[in-house]
Amino acid sequence: MASLFAPLTLPSGEVLPNRLVKAAMEENMAVGGQLPGDRLLRLYHRWGQGGAGLLVTGNVMVHAQALTGPAGVVLDERSPIEPFQRWAAAARSGGAKVWMQINHPGRQIMANMPGVAWAPSAIRVDIGRNGRRLAQPVEMTSAQIAETVARFATTARRAEAAGFDGVEVHAAHGYLLSQFLSPLSNQRTDEWGGALEKRARFLLDCVRAIREQVRPGFAVAVKLNSADFQRGGFDADDARKVIELLAPLGVDLVELSGGSYESPAMTGQAADERSSAREAYFLTLAEELARTSPLPLMLTGGIVRRPVAEEVLAGGIDLVGMGTALAVDPDLPDKWRSESDSSVHVEPVGLKDKAMASAVGMARMRYQLRRLGRGRTTRPGINPVLAYLREAPLRHTALRRYRSWLNSEPT
Repeated sequence: MASLFAPLTLPSGEVLPNRLVKAAMEENMAVGGQLPGDRLLRLYHRWGQGGAGLLVTGNVMVHAQALTGPAGVVLDERSPIEPFQRWAAAARSGGAKVWMQINHPGRQIMANMPGVAWAPSAIRVDIGRNGRRLAQPVEMTSAQIAETVARFATTARRAEAAGFDGVEVHAAHGYLLSQFLSPLSNQRTDEWGGALEKRARFLLDCVRAIREQVRPGFAVAVKLNSADFQRGGFDADDARKVIELLAPLGVDLVELSGGSYESPAMTGQAADERSSAREAYFLTLAEELARTSPLPLMLTGGIVRRPVAEEVLAGGIDLVGMGTALAVDPDLPDKWRSESDSSVHVEPVGLKDKAMASAVGMARMRYQLRRLGRGRTTRPGINPVLAYLREAPLRHTALRRYRSWLNSEPT
């Protein structure tokens, strides 16, 4: 078993300083123009000093008219490059590598958001009584799919130009590429639906297009559900096959997670006996996939203690991703070098509605990120419902600003 602090050489030749990764968490901290601003840079500078070998950004959107939230960062062909150069430099200031996670939300977009809600099929996200808060999507045309493939490639190319060390293509958590992979949300009968090879075509085309746009040593990773925890949906066997399809395309790493808005296992709302409600949610599934994976794997989900991180590596996984743990304590990787018992504790959200529990839990996490971005210490003990309510005026202001910006953009 490799040490947590041993370097890892990826297929592209990229060398990561150690096996601990600040996993992607959606910050929702964009300033005017949907750009990274000073607080986001301060946050990543803070993480960069904490000892993780790799920092993966939260969602950077490839399509200005399709955002998971109104304060999302956009990097497209019109975005100025200088703010992203500053972001990459801040993240790399302590010696860590930095990858940009690039994404399209597809149908997982709020109904009050302007722009578009696209999906493989015109099926709305089903989260029960709160479902109407999400947009009714329209089925994408082949031309729109091709345009979106090109957008992913453009964002990756510009991320490289800005000084990022790689990109992670988000094909998990029920976002657009994940929607195409799932037989529940993808009910197409054309070349983009049906058998898994067809459902995976969109993702594979994105990876091919990105590899054509970036240098060979630029890392390209994919975030993939180990399962989406819905009956009849994308499962571990599907994940195994997709990893095999990705292997010949120049992919460096597959990050394993799980869930979606409909079954939010990625935030600890355990969906079946294979996901733990406490720590390393998807370890059992990841260990099964590691036995046959031709690519390095990373596991993210609930890890807060060094012995559990070491258990992940012992299971054949190459990298340990941590989100909430580093939102609470950005110095945890450095502490683990000398204090193996250092950990963080965050009280579970006690709401019965899993979708709402996930939403307020993520709001509590974003509250910590905003504090770090202002140069303050974190407050993990804040009531998550209070954190969610405090975020409401910020969302309102960001939505008004985003609407104005989008209306001013040339079509």
